[in-house]
Amino acid sequence: MTSRRTFFRQLSTAAAAPFVLPDFMTDAHRTLLQRLERAGSPQQIAQDEDFWSWIKAEYTVSPNILNLNNGGVSPQPKSVQDAHIRFYQYSNEAPTYYMWRILDQGRESLRAKLADLAGTSPDELAINRNATEGLNTIIFGLTLKPGDEVVLSRQDYPNMMNAWKQREKRDGIKLVWLDLKLPSENEDDLVRQYTSAFTSKTKIVHVTHLINWTGQIMPVRKIADAAHKRGIEVICDGAHSFAHLDYKVPELGCDYWATSLHKWLCAPFGSGMMYIRKEKIKNIWALLSNTDPDGADIRKFESLGTRSFASEMAIGTAVDFHLGIGAARKFTRLHYLKNYWAERVKDVSGVRLYTSLKPEFAGALAVVGIDGMKGPELESQLLGTYKLHTTPISLGDINGVRVTPHVYTTPKDLDRLVVAITELAGKQSLAGKQKKS
Repeated sequence: MTSRRTFFRQLSTAAAAPFVLPDFMTDAHRTLLQRLERAGSPQQIAQDEDFWSWIKAEYTVSPNILNLNNGGVSPQPKSVQDAHIRFYQYSNEAPTYYMWRILDQGRESLRAKLADLAGTSPDELAINRNATEGLNTIIFGLTLKPGDEVVLSRQDYPNMMNAWKQREKRDGIKLVWLDLKLPSENEDDLVRQYTSAFTSKTKIVHVTHLINWTGQIMPVRKIADAAHKRGIEVICDGAHSFAHLDYKVPELGCDYWATSLHKWLCAPFGSGMMYIRKEKIKNIWALLSNTDPDGADIRKFESLGTRSFASEMAIGTAVDFHLGIGAARKFTRLHYLKNYWAERVKDVSGVRLYTSLKPEFAGALAVVGIDGMKGPELESQLLGTYKLHTTPISLGDINGVRVTPHVYTTPKDLDRLVVAITELAGKQSLAGKQKKS
């Protein structure tokens, strides 16, 4: 594991900051730093509640509502909030000077920091606002002609499907839709579902690394390898997988990839990044105007005009916080939390679990349903009666709520969820029996 000595020390400065932020090192931080130095393997620490209580203390989440929708947008630890506020105040001292002449110069160091985390070259990463922006940039920037085929699934994210539908409408490309059979614990079958749709006209395959509807982890590398053998390029939606699963982007074998940093990295809201394999950059047209829109410099995708420099620069502090915990430890903890509650409800009468319990097929996200209840109804009951915030899911045969804990969530929190699901399933079963009689 990487040294932990830089964890909270680095929280006092953000990426490439031209000035020093206030010292955020507290006695609690120093205690956690000491614990990190003595921490064991990811498996050992996954159930060490004393350790994770220190992580929980770094968040300012409400004690009155249990947030189990971290997959949508994650809260930021206090250190990231402080860095964001400090950069914002700094910018307001003289906006055009401090934003355009000072903070703007920090992007290259931040790019290098993110590239190190992602395992890529800095010249392959563009910093933007979210996965939708990154993937839309790629989708609309590709040179495709009428009749070219794109393979994608109905379980992909709606914004991406809509982008492809727009290209179909405008440019006459052909979309080949898959209806994935999920959940699945058979990688070969998942790969086959994609490869069976490939033809000589297939130019692109679009794969979601971790499907937001069910939490399914897709075998992106195997699909990419099969696609490349046929000369097909690969786009990967990494919105839910980055800083959640333990991987480096090149390991996926994709040509194009994008993520939202305000999800699992816990960076400021409206922050993201896009990866394009170095030799492919010249093939993607810049979505917004640029002096060299078909050039080979990844920075052509960052011509966004005035942006939130404070949000962007505070990303570096979020990276430090993530590295302090450790990617392997973080994923192991998140998977443990998902299984903690899921294993306790999966055999309850009337309860349906739509997500695998195996770490190679699912991480923190899981979808649970109750027979006879629609997703929105279950979500409403969990929030109104139990103050548990989830998100409703209705897609084909999948009907329930998505439950997404984070590193600040505790097993005691999830005990409340188990009680709620068990009670609601019991009431639903009783109502069904009474109706029949």
